[in-house]
Amino acid sequence: MKGIILAGGSGTRLYPLTRVLSKQLIPVYDKPMIYYPLSVLMLAGIQDILIISTPRDLCQFQELFADGSHLGISISYAEQPAPEGLAQAFVIGKDFIGSDNVALILGDNIFFGSGFSRVLEECSSLSEGGLIFGYPVRDPERYGVVEFDDDNKVVGIEEKPAHPKSKFAVPGLYFYDNDVIAIAENIKPSPRGELEITDVNMEYLRRGKLRVQPLSRGFCWLDTGTHESLQQASSYVQAVQDRQGLKVACIEEIAYNHGYIDSAQMEKLANDMLKNQYGQYLMEIIAETKAGSIFS
Repeated sequence: MKGIILAGGSGTRLYPLTRVLSKQLIPVYDKPMIYYPLSVLMLAGIQDILIISTPRDLCQFQELFADGSHLGISISYAEQPAPEGLAQAFVIGKDFIGSDNVALILGDNIFFGSGFSRVLEECSSLSEGGLIFGYPVRDPERYGVVEFDDDNKVVGIEEKPAHPKSKFAVPGLYFYDNDVIAIAENIKPSPRGELEITDVNMEYLRRGKLRVQPLSRGFCWLDTGTHESLQQASSYVQAVQDRQGLKVACIEEIAYNHGYIDSAQMEKLANDMLKNQYGQYLMEIIAETKAGSIFS
């Protein structure tokens, strides 16, 4: 399975922060925002990743990640000239996806919770159809809402319904089989001129091939599209890391734990950051491993 991070858009809700800087490069506590969705794909075992962004911002992501080889993964890049819908990612990424299945994650979404790695690995083994997530929220009328049965088969999807039939919002993480390319190419733009991801999901639903993975109580899903939510996300990450002594979305640690890089490569990454706590944390992981203890 391949992975796509959609990191486009103008980020106008975060002005003036995003006037000259991509929203997905703004820090969420101690790392760039895009580390969080990248970590999700890596936890799913996906090593072939495409970052889609604006012509203005794409070079910044290339400078940050290069080809991804330092993390034991492959990162490619593509432009989205205008924000014409989430489903456009599959049209832009058609050649990248090829004959594989694909996961799409939005560049401003943060996921964190116990057992999430196991859930992601199961999702990445998808062989047919589409799989979306359901996250319980207090105000589902603000989101796309998914209704499903006891077998997690989707019954219906509504976009910002006045009277939601479910309390489960659909966050920005999706897994699809290869049919998603043809589906995205054949849906028509919505009244706002965009290729909507909801229309992709509705086509899978029409075919009877759309399932939902509910996220359990206590799990955290955050988007970071406003100043308030950005601050809340930073505070959340800081609280978790300070309390547990473990980092959220540490892509170097994930690469090391998954065997994408060895201790020598990990140490090289850490040496560039030894003057701060992030680099020291990476060195602690190496030391713990060499001491024979389990660090996860």
